[in-house]
Amino acid sequence: MDRCDVAIIGGGPAGSSCAWELVRRGLRVVVLDRQKFPRDKVCAGWITPLVIDELRIDPRDYARGRVFQPITAFRTGVIGGGEISSNYGRVVSYGIRRCEFDHYLVMRSGAGVIAGGLQSLERENGQWIINKSLRASALVGAGGHFCPVARHLGARQDGEPVVAAKEIEFAMSPVQAQQCSVRPEAPELFFCRDMKGYGWCFRKGDFLNLGLGRVAQHGLNTHIGEFVEWLKACGKAPLDLPSAWRGHAYLLYEATGRRVLDDGVLLIGDSAGLAYAQSGEGIRPAIESGLIAAQVIAEAAGDYSRAKLAPYEQRLRERFGSEPQTSALGRLMPGSIVAAAGRLLLRTTWFSRSVVLDQWFLRLGSDAPIGGSEATVGEVLTTASA
Repeated sequence: MDRCDVAIIGGGPAGSSCAWELVRRGLRVVVLDRQKFPRDKVCAGWITPLVIDELRIDPRDYARGRVFQPITAFRTGVIGGGEISSNYGRVVSYGIRRCEFDHYLVMRSGAGVIAGGLQSLERENGQWIINKSLRASALVGAGGHFCPVARHLGARQDGEPVVAAKEIEFAMSPVQAQQCSVRPEAPELFFCRDMKGYGWCFRKGDFLNLGLGRVAQHGLNTHIGEFVEWLKACGKAPLDLPSAWRGHAYLLYEATGRRVLDDGVLLIGDSAGLAYAQSGEGIRPAIESGLIAAQVIAEAAGDYSRAKLAPYEQRLRERFGSEPQTSALGRLMPGSIVAAAGRLLLRTTWFSRSVVLDQWFLRLGSDAPIGGSEATVGEVLTTASA
């Protein structure tokens, strides 16, 4: 039976970042993923310069043969309504393709990689027996919302409130490219009229990514259909879009309630419900939680008892908030009056740039918790009337 110090279930940004840091610290690491890399992973896919810095990625090296689209502007608004352009005059994010980004990170990590995922899991004499062929001293769950390690720790999964999203990403033909007015350096974000979700249109070179996510899952396909027809009518999307939209889900942070550790095991990234509540963006929280987990595991020096791993939970609270708060997007939900106020605010340049983009999506100059202390529509209205 093969042996390792740490087995990581899931090779996305969370798992590969954790593996990279652990290998750097001299531990033997194996990453198990359901798919073989490079794998197909649909995601709006943008990362901030902070992610590049945290992972010590050389942009020139990464850009060789991969999509690495500089983002200097955004267009925002409400589906079916007007639009606001926000030009930063500098690079504030980079567009990536997750199939390339995930492959790069997991290969760079230096860990062993096994395709096929987790088939069986046993606990024996303080060790984990994985798929009856691998023995590990510590286990890290990084398999997303439906991570089997999270289920092992008691996650309900089917009964948890989630944000549901569907999206597509495809290479445009020359004709499709002519029918798409979205500029590669300026992704476009449009909120649903009831403020319970938003859609996006993001061009990365010859690739186009379209998607929409909502905190209210009922009627998701209807909202997507209306969004797509509007994009086509506006000339933002080609007329002949692929039909193979793919779905995914992530937890609402304020309603997670998942245990994130036990004897010999930790959860990171989406498995632990770590995604920014204001935007749903999960790459940076995934990476940061993976690095934090790796630090705690290394400091435990082979003793992976719950007591030794307990600092992980405390560090997550310090970084992401000790008392989950209602998300800014969620707080747009109470009723028609607040929704109407949200639509009005999204017509203003200040709110669109300073709140929606700077605080919720780009988090410029902010290390606020995931639940966020950022301004919300209600708070903006209170301030304006004071």
